[in-house]
Amino acid sequence: RNTIRKYLRAQSIEPRFQVPERPSRLDPFADRLRGWLVLEAARPRKNRRTARRLHEDLVALGYDGSYGRVAAFIRQWKHEQHQARQTTGRGVFVPLSFQPGEAFQFDWGEDWAVIAGHRVKLQVAHTKLSFSRAFILRAYPLQTHEMLFDALTEAFRVLGGVPRRGIFDNMKTAVDLIGSGKARQVNLRFMALASHYLFEATFCNPAAGWEKGQIEKTV
Repeated sequence: RNTIRKYLRAQSIEPRFQVPERPSRLDPFADRLRGWLVLEAARPRKNRRTARRLHEDLVALGYDGSYGRVAAFIRQWKHEQHQARQTTGRGVFVPLSFQPGEAFQFDWGEDWAVIAGHRVKLQVAHTKLSFSRAFILRAYPLQTHEMLFDALTEAFRVLGGVPRRGIFDNMKTAVDLIGSGKARQVNLRFMALASHYLFEATFCNPAAGWEKGQIEKTV
């Protein structure tokens, strides 16, 4: 109280507090984690280790700290990398924003399951609402038209409606031919599905997964 009174009476002193640097249990592993992040950034997005997986790998090396500290380190590292790209004039982007009911994003991923004693590769359909980030996953043996249509039908049922626009990559069950720019020759069966549910299908540029980054992250 006396300290506060002193600052108020002075009217010219700006109180400052120097945050001391405290050692962290992560410090001995920081260089290793930083190197892993560089390697992960060079991999395809779908093959990158999650922060949870990186924490588990550090624990295997002897790290006994919390997951939250590792996650904070990763966020800071990504922020620094983003700042560096912006400073050098690279990595410029337009942030994506959506209104409720405006759009959903769809993509396929792969996972494994043991069925009747056999290890089976599954094709997992990911459907996510762009505004609320609510999502649904359904697993199938293949990525055929029938399974794509079933995945979307069930997603619309579970999520409670159909957004006005769907964002897809150039999967063969939807796009027969990629033209210049945004020109696409859309598959007739896929076009019939979109017409039935009355959503507009938009397709990302080739090798531009960030155009549907929300679902890429889920995958």
